[in-house]
Amino acid sequence: MPGFNIKKLIRLSKYTTLRVGGPAEWLGEPENINELKGMLSWAISKNLNVQIIGAGSNLLISDFGLEGLSLCMRKFQGSRFDQTTGIIEAFGGEPIPSLARRAAKKGLKGLEWAVGIPGTVGGAAVMNAGAQGGCIADRLESVKVLPINGEDPFEIKKKDLAFAYRHSQLQEEQLIVISARFKLEPGHDKQELSHITSQNLNHRTHTQPYHLPSCGSVFRNPEPLKAGRLIESVGLKGFRIGDAEISKIHANFIVNQGNAYAKEINDLILLVQQKVEKAHGLILHPEIMQLGFEEKD
Repeated sequence: MPGFNIKKLIRLSKYTTLRVGGPAEWLGEPENINELKGMLSWAISKNLNVQIIGAGSNLLISDFGLEGLSLCMRKFQGSRFDQTTGIIEAFGGEPIPSLARRAAKKGLKGLEWAVGIPGTVGGAAVMNAGAQGGCIADRLESVKVLPINGEDPFEIKKKDLAFAYRHSQLQEEQLIVISARFKLEPGHDKQELSHITSQNLNHRTHTQPYHLPSCGSVFRNPEPLKAGRLIESVGLKGFRIGDAEISKIHANFIVNQGNAYAKEINDLILLVQQKVEKAHGLILHPEIMQLGFEEKD
């Protein structure tokens, strides 16, 4: 075993906001770059596959779990604010909601929309996370990444990330986001920004099922249409398979009513796609990342 803490056969349901998922063959939670590099080197020496888990908020992991090394980045935290220039440097595991709140308190405008996104900086950059008219691409300047194959870290500028709706080039690469650089607008009223940020969070908690485990929005919106309204139009709002339910509050959310299985959630995703395509001729594409299904299911 390596000289740092890598655990064997840990249930990944504890590491996703849906509270489902089988065991990781190996699980590491690096807290700094040296631990991250060490864990990757160990995995390479054992010829293991490597999967990256941020806050597990946009993720559905198979009931069979994941082979190889799963790296949970939620302890890889840290950030630095420059109130004069509006520059924020944040590590990949930094929670987006706390980053948004602290930016507002420092009079830095541009992340007020992000307070309700329960993910990490790294995951948000990979997915180009967004809400209420804003998205990561609006404020991100660059990311620093570490290749999974053990090569040296390097920086990627925004122009080379091919940002689009819930998409970036990072989804196509075997890279770990170790930090991100944002440019916000300095010098704004701190109380006003904090008030707007709180209002945004209040709106999300009242219009989305925050009281139950979920993975956030399941499907990308086929603009200008909304996935939730399409799902509701085919009568699936509140539909349930086992303890997996299409939320009665917002139909683009699937919630875990207690003891749902990943297979039940995946079956709901497939059912939604079939019903919406039959009724509207549209294929809804999942926004969430699905891991471990291609090998077993």
